[in-house]
Amino acid sequence: MSQFFSRVNTYRQHNFMCDRDVYYLGSRSRSKKMRKNIKHTYIYYILFILLSPILLSEAKAENITFAQAVEAAWAADPSRTELNTNYRSAAARAEAAGSWFAGGPTVSGQYFDDHAIGSNEGYTTYQGGVSVPFWLPGQGSATVGVARAEALTIQERLHVARMAVAMRVLDTSANVVMAQRRLAIARIQKDTLEKIRASVIHGKHIGEMTLADQQIIASEIANAANEYSQSEEQVETATSALRILLGRPAVPDILSFDNVALAHHGLFSAEALENNDPRVSAARQAVHTAEAGVHLAKTSFMPNPEVGVAAVHEKQYGSPWDDRVGVTVSIPLPSDVRNVPMEADARNKLAAAISQEQQARRNVRQELAQVFSHLTATKDMFRNSVLSAENMNRRANEMNRSWQVGETSLVELLRARSAASSALQLRNQAEVAWHAAIIRTLIAAGEFQ
Repeated sequence: MSQFFSRVNTYRQHNFMCDRDVYYLGSRSRSKKMRKNIKHTYIYYILFILLSPILLSEAKAENITFAQAVEAAWAADPSRTELNTNYRSAAARAEAAGSWFAGGPTVSGQYFDDHAIGSNEGYTTYQGGVSVPFWLPGQGSATVGVARAEALTIQERLHVARMAVAMRVLDTSANVVMAQRRLAIARIQKDTLEKIRASVIHGKHIGEMTLADQQIIASEIANAANEYSQSEEQVETATSALRILLGRPAVPDILSFDNVALAHHGLFSAEALENNDPRVSAARQAVHTAEAGVHLAKTSFMPNPEVGVAAVHEKQYGSPWDDRVGVTVSIPLPSDVRNVPMEADARNKLAAAISQEQQARRNVRQELAQVFSHLTATKDMFRNSVLSAENMNRRANEMNRSWQVGETSLVELLRARSAASSALQLRNQAEVAWHAAIIRTLIAAGEFQ
């Protein structure tokens, strides 16, 4: 029960109820039965608006924090497994590059016999050897540097993927909250119109209402039923998308983030946010990897030389010995046919990485400007939408009083209530957008990395 009242106070603090007498049809009525139905409608609306977000979330999903939702979505994200595998592979390549030799050993063997040319002197030679390639000066450390840089690049890509997951969680959670609120408003609108129809039917029986009024309210109820069905579909679609994203049925609490949370976490300068953005960090690390590749290409100015040992066993006529052991050295010479394309490819990769870093900085800089401007705009829109919803609700109440005394037609009353419902819907959208903009700002600050 204490949790319930805590949630009620939270919704009141966020101005969830625009006005205490929203949809209240007034204390006056054409008959005692109409006044009773109207009173029940008002009480039911108040209880439903307070309870529906809690009941919808607790009946179908557990309540978790946004940080917990990001962790759950990251744990269930398919790209995380792929990137982790790539990182382990790059780390293994870096470890393998620290070998003493530039490659594996080469084993060679030769056999010569004079019988193949028709001689019968018995000249035979058996020759075998083993050699290993050696690193060129600086080539080994450059190879290790490239492998380690690739591992760091993949690690930065993991941060980028996690940031993307956090933004998907935010967008999907906002859709769920907005869909639930739309469904609550549609349910109240539908039930309110049902109560009005009962009053109109009763008034028609006693001669106070006309058949045209009954037809009008029937049409409005049909439209409200369509809106309710669409809202149910939206809730199911949004909830299913969030459940798949998180890997479990849960709805993160995004409405708890406000200006206090923003001030508590603190904000950095736009330049600091740009430099700390995972996308910029990943692009910068890609440049370092490309630079390491250029250095490796320069140190690989020729094929790796090979040094080894060889042994010869001979059977020859009149030979004073038949076994020999020696050292073999193989040194391929540099060639532009090999070196120029290799170095050109490395320089091209570096140029592409630098270009991508500059583009990433531009994109992040533009996105940060949009994030901060959107934060300011949504705050103003939320404040203005609250005032608009309150005024539209007051207008609907005044129209209801006028209708009760016969000064306003039913059509005008229904239009006023529809306008009040639309204003409340826009107010809810502005509120959710404001909270989402705060979280998006925190994501840009690296809060959920």
